[in-house]
Amino acid sequence: MSKTYLYLAFSTLFLLLFIPYCFAANPLDVAINEIAWMGTQVSYNDEWIELYNNTNSSLNIDGWVLKAADGTPKINLGGAVPINGFYLLERTDDNTVSSIPADQIYTGALGNSGERLELYDGFGNLIDSVNCSGGWFSGDNSTKQTMERMNSKTSGNDASNWQTSQNPGGTPKIINSQQITINNEEETKSEEPKIIEEIQPQSTEEKTKSYPSSVSINEILPSPKGSDETEEWIEIFNQNDFEVDLSGWKISDTLGKTTTYIFPVGTKISAKGFLILNRPTTKITLNNDSDGLNLIQPNGNIIDKVSFEKAPIGQSYNKIENSWVWSDNLTPGAVNVIPAEESEKENQAESNKEKGLAAISEFLSKENQSGKETTKFPLILISAFGIAVLSGITILFLKKKLKSEL
Repeated sequence: MSKTYLYLAFSTLFLLLFIPYCFAANPLDVAINEIAWMGTQVSYNDEWIELYNNTNSSLNIDGWVLKAADGTPKINLGGAVPINGFYLLERTDDNTVSSIPADQIYTGALGNSGERLELYDGFGNLIDSVNCSGGWFSGDNSTKQTMERMNSKTSGNDASNWQTSQNPGGTPKIINSQQITINNEEETKSEEPKIIEEIQPQSTEEKTKSYPSSVSINEILPSPKGSDETEEWIEIFNQNDFEVDLSGWKISDTLGKTTTYIFPVGTKISAKGFLILNRPTTKITLNNDSDGLNLIQPNGNIIDKVSFEKAPIGQSYNKIENSWVWSDNLTPGAVNVIPAEESEKENQAESNKEKGLAAISEFLSKENQSGKETTKFPLILISAFGIAVLSGITILFLKKKLKSEL
C-alpha cells in the first residue's frame, strides 16, 4: 500500500512539473490576424476578431484570454484552432458575420480610437499583442474595410505589418487579401505562399499573372501652400498606347505611419493619360521632411517608386525623363513642364563651375610646361580664383533655395 501511495505521489509531481511545459504555447503560435473594429455595413456593433494558428498542429486554447488593456473586451477563450487555420470571434451573437459560423461569441466593444489587445495562453504567457492604443493602424470606418495583418509570424505591434483589407467587410476565416504582399522576404518565399495555395488556390494565378508595365508615378505635391490634409495629391501616368485597368493595384507610402491605397474595381487610366489621387481619397500622408511612394501591381511587384527629402512649400516633385525635379509650376493631369528660367539657372551654375575648373586646369598646365617653379603669387591667385567661382555657385544656389521657400 505504501508503494502505491509513493507511486501516486511521484506521478502527481511529474504531472505538475512536466505537463505545463508540454502544453505551454510559444509566442506567435497563434496570432491576432484581422480586426473588424469598425463593425459592418449592417451595424457598427457587429465587430469581430480573427485568430490564426501559425503551427502545423491543432492548438487547444481552453483557458486562453484575449483582452484589451482597458479591460473591455476581455474574452475567455475555449476550443481549438485548426492546423494553419482560423478562429472567429463574433461580438454579441452569431449574426455579426452572417455567412460564417462563429467559433466563439463575446461581449464588449472595441473603441474606434484604438485599443491595445493582448493574447495570453492558459499559463499566463503573452502569445501575441497589437498595440493600437494611439489609433488603429489601418481599416476604414466609412467603407467597413477591416484591419488585416500582412504577416502573422512577425510583430503585431509593427504598424507596417498591417493594411486595410481590399474587400469591404474583410476576409473572415480566409486568407487576408494583403497577405501576398508580405514585406518579410524569407517568409514570403517559403511559408506564406504555401498557406495561400492551400486555403485560396486562386491567389496563385493572381501572383503569376502579368500586368502592363510603363505605368508610373509622375508628379506629387507633398507640401501645398494650403492645407496638407485636403490639397496633397499624387499623379499617375500611363505611358502605354492602350488603356490600363488598375483594379487591385496599390500605392503606399514608405516612411512614418504608412498607408496603402487599393485602386477600386473598375479604376482605369486611358492611353497616355493621367490619374490624380487626392489625399482625402487615398488617406496617404506625404511627410514634408522625407517620404517615399511605391506603386505595386496586384501580384506584388513594385513597378515604380520615388523618394524625396524636405519638400519645398508649394512645389511639386516632377519626373523628367529619368530624374526628379522640384518646381513651382504644378501640372496635375498634364505633361510636366519645368520653366525655362529654372532650367537656365541650373545650366548657368553648372557652366560657371565647369569654366572655373577649366581655367584653373589650364593655368596649372602652362606653369608645368614652362618648367618654372610655381611661385607663391600664382598659388594665391589660383586659390582666390577658385574661391570666387565656388562662392558664385553657392550664392546662386542659396538664391534659388530662398525663392523656393518663399
